[in-house]
Amino acid sequence: MPYEIPAPMLAKSVPDVPDQDAVPGGLSYEPKWDGFRGLVSWDGETVEIGSRGAKPLTRYFPELVEAFARLLPEPCLIDGEVVVPKGEPGAQRLDWESLTQRIHPAASRVKMLAETSPAMFIAFDLLARGDRDLQSAPFATRRAELVELLAGLPHPIHVTRTTTDAATARRWLSQFEGAGLDGVVAKPLAQPYAPNKRTMFKIKHARMADVVALGYRIHKSGEGVGSLLVGLYTDEGQLHNVGAVSAWSNARRLELIDELAPLVETDAAGEALTGEGEKSRFSAAGRDSSFVRLRPERVLEVRYDQLEGWRFRHTVQFDRWRPDRDPRSCTFEQLESVSAYDVGAVLE
Repeated sequence: MPYEIPAPMLAKSVPDVPDQDAVPGGLSYEPKWDGFRGLVSWDGETVEIGSRGAKPLTRYFPELVEAFARLLPEPCLIDGEVVVPKGEPGAQRLDWESLTQRIHPAASRVKMLAETSPAMFIAFDLLARGDRDLQSAPFATRRAELVELLAGLPHPIHVTRTTTDAATARRWLSQFEGAGLDGVVAKPLAQPYAPNKRTMFKIKHARMADVVALGYRIHKSGEGVGSLLVGLYTDEGQLHNVGAVSAWSNARRLELIDELAPLVETDAAGEALTGEGEKSRFSAAGRDSSFVRLRPERVLEVRYDQLEGWRFRHTVQFDRWRPDRDPRSCTFEQLESVSAYDVGAVLE
């Protein structure tokens, strides 16, 4: 029987890379891989890939299932990240869009994507080995056994690099972003594995941008603003939707309906105009993705971590309204550019 897959250990956000003396026993630092969390169970016969959520990942990554069964030297339970690299060797970066496309209900498409957008697995913790449960052991012990267990295994199984030098971790925070990674994780060396507990620390990129409000979606409750769609102008003057702001309080959602009412675009009959937004692959079936269109006249300042293509990688956080800003001045040019970096170099 496969190992029982626990809930993954989590991390709390901190603004800066903590020093070694931040916790008793010191810290181990590692790159923060931007993919799907995966806990891999291999009992010698069956591979299962558990996820952070309720949906197992096993059926979506057949190439990894085959690799685990073929390459893992003994039964084990490994914590890590499923990622998809794109680009030519020497100039690869993680591709979030290609990764999310791997979650598809059709078996034929899953098979095709496994061939055209193959994933790799980045291992960073070992929870069980053979008949030994290692979750109560300190991370320093688990890490050492992980390195020993997976030593010499070929692609697509990799062990993440680590350091105990905070200065090196701070360099990684800047350097590895160019390869599509989204930060650094600091793990207490003396602590056991703690399922569903935020005992690690994550340091992600935080930046500010002025964006234009271009529409809103009604909250799933049917009342108030659920999310505010925001955009940026190109050099050619085109306004592109770059993401959304959410996490309003119940009271604030209702207030925003009234505040934004003067900006709502209407037709000749006075009815609000709507647009059709992009649907996430993880959205519930039949979920309405339409939004109420706003005249692009109001600017807000938001916090974001990184841009991927034309869009912010994650939901952005509202900081403040900017009545002093001209919407047309909110362009992509204000965003910080990141130097390219090869995924392969991160793995070395």
